[in-house]
Amino acid sequence: MKYALFLGCTIPARSRNYELSARKVAQELGIELVDVEEFICCGFPVKSSDQESATLLGAYNLALAEKQGLDVCSLCSSCTSALTEVAHELANDKERRAAVNTVLSRLGLNYEGKVKVRHFARILYEEIGREELKKHLKRNLEGLRIANHYGCHYIKPSEIYDNFDQVEDPHTLDELVALTGATVVDYANKKRCCGGPVLPVDEKVALSVAKGKLDDITEAGADAMNLVCPFCSVMYDSNQKSIEAEFERSYKLPVLYLTQILGIAMGFERKELGLNMNVVKTKELLARFYEQEK
Repeated sequence: MKYALFLGCTIPARSRNYELSARKVAQELGIELVDVEEFICCGFPVKSSDQESATLLGAYNLALAEKQGLDVCSLCSSCTSALTEVAHELANDKERRAAVNTVLSRLGLNYEGKVKVRHFARILYEEIGREELKKHLKRNLEGLRIANHYGCHYIKPSEIYDNFDQVEDPHTLDELVALTGATVVDYANKKRCCGGPVLPVDEKVALSVAKGKLDDITEAGADAMNLVCPFCSVMYDSNQKSIEAEFERSYKLPVLYLTQILGIAMGFERKELGLNMNVVKTKELLARFYEQEK
């Protein structure tokens, strides 16, 4: 199983813990992640203001992957949606693909519309499968209560994701986390956005949106959050102290990536999973799984 790994912009700059843990989990499962040095931004940040440029950015990345005969594995939900939308459009619109290729030809590239884009979590759920995943789990995370945050772009637009999860009642992350023995905590407003898209425009509104979910998760009695998107982590992990200061609240709620949770269950050490890089400290929460570090 081999994919071109698309890291996007946020992960190398602010979420190296996600990358580290994803690589460890992929290695354990026999998934080969190929680095493509020429990859650039997915196009998502400019989509709302310049659709043409966003499409060209996405097509450039897809053409690089196609040149190597690889499908794309993305860790970021926004990158996944942006690249999947472009892949869907260019696979089904020959005229649009021809126009894009006119531009790509200046760079010595051509895109034939053959690349599939998959979020890493979807690869785990669909390509690896729960039964195979269970074979690689060495630690039982029983007693750990985790609230899953799906976010906006992990399962939407549903039609181009082949409706692999239910938009109104998502379950795939719940099932993956439950494999570890951890308890999946349900909570109010589970489908709410993290607030990240508003952050560059109105920081207070963005922090207020994130605060609402932190309130709901805390009230539900979760020990930690689970995420599959680096920008959601920016809101809930990196900005949690800012939310506490702005609204005079105290959460101290650890925010983990799915790959970190699976990595803990697979028996990897803290630093191998980048747990030392999480902004909200995880050492106390995970002490019983790393007793040798006490």
